Amino acid sequence: MIKPETLDFIKDVAENNNRDWFAANKSRYEASKADVLTFVDLLIPELSAVDPSFPADLPAKKCLMRIYRDVRFSKNKDPYKNNFGISFRVKTGVPEPEYYLHIQPGNSFLAAGFWMPEADILKKIREEIDYNASDFLNIIESDAFRNTFKLSEEDKLKKAPKGYESDHAQIELLKLKSYIAIHPLKDAAFQKSTIVSQLKTAFQTVYPFVVFLRNAVAQ
Repeated sequence: MIKPETLDFIKDVAENNNRDWFAANKSRYEASKADVLTFVDLLIPELSAVDPSFPADLPAKKCLMRIYRDVRFSKNKDPYKNNFGISFRVKTGVPEPEYYLHIQPGNSFLAAGFWMPEADILKKIREEIDYNASDFLNIIESDAFRNTFKLSEEDKLKKAPKGYESDHAQIELLKLKSYIAIHPLKDAAFQKSTIVSQLKTAFQTVYPFVVFLRNAVAQ
């Protein structure tokens, strides 16, 4: 579970995104961060039980992303993120689909897959979908997947990607630039004792999707 005070803190960061306010509320940040780390500690063994490639002994602090924004190349100069982001990466330094938990009041979600992969990785994924469309469709069209996840269409191409005809049977899937499955989460879900089991079920549902992508880029 996530404490209500943690969600309240994130809301307040969004409304007071400046260094003076953050410094005055540093103790609230530390308490919220500790709360999220405790929650992540509960999720790590559950994810590892679903995906044996994920290390069960990974420290929670290696999953929690920094709240401090890199504003060097951004027009938005807010110094802090208005969320807690948790990245569950199986490996670092190699192209791998990942699991990601986003905690933000009114916009929380669990995601899995590749967000805006490099061109060579994107090419491999598209080729795998082209060659093994039935396997991919069996995953994303299953009742469990469709009732829990939706595929992101962020920055989807308007035309067929190079090398594919516009009348390709899976052209809408091949137009995707990110292969991300998203499971929205309501704020109230984090206050329930069932949240860990809910997320474990979601991990189980999206695992075949992750394996498909993992196999695609491993070739």
